[in-house]
Amino acid sequence: MKTLEYILNGLEYELISGSLSKAIAQIQFDSRKVQAGDLFVATTGTHVDGHDFIGKAIENGAVAIVAERDDVAVGDAALVKIDNTAAALGLLAANFYGNPSQNLKVVGVTGTNGKTTIASLLYKLFIGLGYNAGLISTIKYYVGEQEFPSSHTTPDALQIQALMARMVEAGCEYCFMEVSSHAIHQGRIAGVQFQGGVFTNLTHDHLDYHKTFAEYLKAKKKFFDELPATAFALTNADEKNGRVMLQNTKAQTKSYGLRSLADFKCKVLEKHLDGMLLLIDGQEIWTHFSGIFNAYNLMAVYGTAMLLGEQADKVLPLISELRPVAGRFEILRSPDGKYAIVDYAHTPDALKNVLNGISEIRTGNEQVITVVGAGGDRDKTKRPVMAKEAVLQSDKVILTSDNPRTEVPEQIIADMEAGVEAHQRKKVLSIVNRKEAIRTACMMAVCGDIILVAGKGHEDYQEINGVKHHFDDKEVIREIFNQ
Repeated sequence: MKTLEYILNGLEYELISGSLSKAIAQIQFDSRKVQAGDLFVATTGTHVDGHDFIGKAIENGAVAIVAERDDVAVGDAALVKIDNTAAALGLLAANFYGNPSQNLKVVGVTGTNGKTTIASLLYKLFIGLGYNAGLISTIKYYVGEQEFPSSHTTPDALQIQALMARMVEAGCEYCFMEVSSHAIHQGRIAGVQFQGGVFTNLTHDHLDYHKTFAEYLKAKKKFFDELPATAFALTNADEKNGRVMLQNTKAQTKSYGLRSLADFKCKVLEKHLDGMLLLIDGQEIWTHFSGIFNAYNLMAVYGTAMLLGEQADKVLPLISELRPVAGRFEILRSPDGKYAIVDYAHTPDALKNVLNGISEIRTGNEQVITVVGAGGDRDKTKRPVMAKEAVLQSDKVILTSDNPRTEVPEQIIADMEAGVEAHQRKKVLSIVNRKEAIRTACMMAVCGDIILVAGKGHEDYQEINGVKHHFDDKEVIREIFNQ
């Protein structure tokens, strides 16, 4: 069992009362989870101030408190003052779990779109190369081959360190993780030693949290600013914000791209609904991925593998065997020849990329029917833009519910409708019930038509008024296709 002094190693702090020799059973920042012998870290969150729950933590058995104030009553518990407890939480957790990232090669993937695909494919690739590896992603967490349910794109600082400690214990050599802007801004990745960072792109998202695009960019850039000189920073050369990410980094900088000069270059030779023929570093490979955006994702995977010291002749054959990640441009086919594509696209740019991918491979003789919604209690400014993108590249559009959360679904749809110009309205339907919207799209389609169901991807629930109801786009489509 670690002592409080051991856990505080490397941090600037002031001992206000009590002893640093107290043994700590666990670290908690949620007072409801505190048990006898625990350390409670009072953090100031977006909605809740942990300092208000110090009394509850003491009641539940906390023997030590880390806080930003020195005027709180803690009884016999030790009180340690730290200026920024949210930022300190990751460092405390890293010490508690034995700094596991120092025994792993950790690669973080950040950007608006592509994080899940790149991190998940890197995990699959390195498993295929014979390594033991871990994954922290939106869809699943993996420790070796063992699977755990995912709660956030990037979990909290305690979960990150606990997961990495399990990876070390399981003999993992690599950890691939998505790094969200929220996680960077909130200091959730503090205490993680990165071997490399990958940047995908930056487009309109999370402005409900960051307020401005400049602040969103700043959060992403902070990740690269803090990479050590021993790490690599791999960026998308064709993305205008790619160079911005690298301006202050100490890491070794490399790039991938399709159009610009880049260290890792790709050319798309053929595009089909079931895959692409790519030319990578002079070698032709067939992949099971569609859309230019997936060519970028695969180049990020290839570039990362090269920077981690792998050989192209081993990596490229394995890339050709990789399959799309759940809910990312996932294709379903009906018995009568209709196609449905399920994709997590929930930002204007992601939706545009997926529809571009469909446009690249369609013959023009088929209809593209798009079913799309927008989440409640999130950035409202992207709603009309998403509807506008859907209408531009679809023959018919059905606006529907996504995860309305605490908002009225009809109002979310009305916000989206504001992005549809008068002359385009004849090709737009609004159906609040998502299942009925998908059913209508399937009924409108004929053989060869492509139905895009966007927004939820891998999610198997719909959140309405704080309650998660089971809902899986793929299940619904299969049920309708087989009727």
